[in-house]
Amino acid sequence: MHYLPPSGRYSHMSYRRCGKSGLRLPAVSLGLWHNFGHVDVLENSRRILHTAFDSGITHFDLANNYGPPPGSAEENFGKILRDDFRGYRDEMIVSTKAGYTMWDGPYGDWGSRKYLVASLDQSLRRMGLDYVDIFYHHRPDPETPLEETMGALDHIVRQGKALYIGLSNYRPPEAARAFTILRSLGTPCLIHQPKYSMMERWVEDGLLDLLGKEGVGCIPFSPLAQGLLTDKYLGGIPADSRVAKPHGFLKEHQLTDQKLAAVRDLNTLAGARGQTLAQMALSWILRDPRVTSVLVGASKPEQLLDSLKCLENVTFDGEELATIDKILSRA
Repeated sequence: MHYLPPSGRYSHMSYRRCGKSGLRLPAVSLGLWHNFGHVDVLENSRRILHTAFDSGITHFDLANNYGPPPGSAEENFGKILRDDFRGYRDEMIVSTKAGYTMWDGPYGDWGSRKYLVASLDQSLRRMGLDYVDIFYHHRPDPETPLEETMGALDHIVRQGKALYIGLSNYRPPEAARAFTILRSLGTPCLIHQPKYSMMERWVEDGLLDLLGKEGVGCIPFSPLAQGLLTDKYLGGIPADSRVAKPHGFLKEHQLTDQKLAAVRDLNTLAGARGQTLAQMALSWILRDPRVTSVLVGASKPEQLLDSLKCLENVTFDGEELATIDKILSRA
């Protein structure tokens, strides 16, 4: 059956300006890190993408190594894009990244000009696209000069293979240097994608201030700490959870009694707010005006719809924030 999204799909989503740019992103974006590889069921992935677009999510975030196997998330996204979204490409923001290992030999990793240009060419072929909207350097390279890496990103924009440039996993000092180099080249950094959740708050130690000062957007990933900030593990480990999967990033040894006790207390607070724990964790990220969007993953459409309810309440009073900090100090 031909896919036809609803005409009112943009009326229920809020869109935030990305730094000082002209681009606005949905407050919630869909990350394809999990559940879109060849190990997953393609029709389920298709249903998740349909649900996202139906709900006003316009931003779809990928990387060259997403799967598993690496590259398969882009391949599957490209297939669904061709089959179902052919007439809607200009209503979408598609992003991808390079920076982690993709192929054997000295040119398939890190941040050289050779790797970044070749990797994006491969990504475009897998997705069947002429360009991506945002291309990220996925992680800093300690050996390649930053000028080379940033110069490669500028080159890619000038080639027309990406409209905007982003960085991911850069700490404040190296991010500041990268912003300066990119600005001098005439291709300013649009957005930074850090790991940020209630359980991992390093971005509050300088990065958010830097992004606000520089006019760079922020789109945190892993806002639910790989599922820890949900009620999923309060009664044990479900068979379909990431912990139960051999390719999942959350491991059983990380579910300590101390962390689970904190999660239970957070779950109680979320209930008092009329939210699930996952919804509160996403709202907590979005409370900061320096955050442009938050990346969520989903294993099924219903999970995505549940996460989107976070937009119904993104404000916290001082007492709630203090309670959260107190709970997290024990985690």
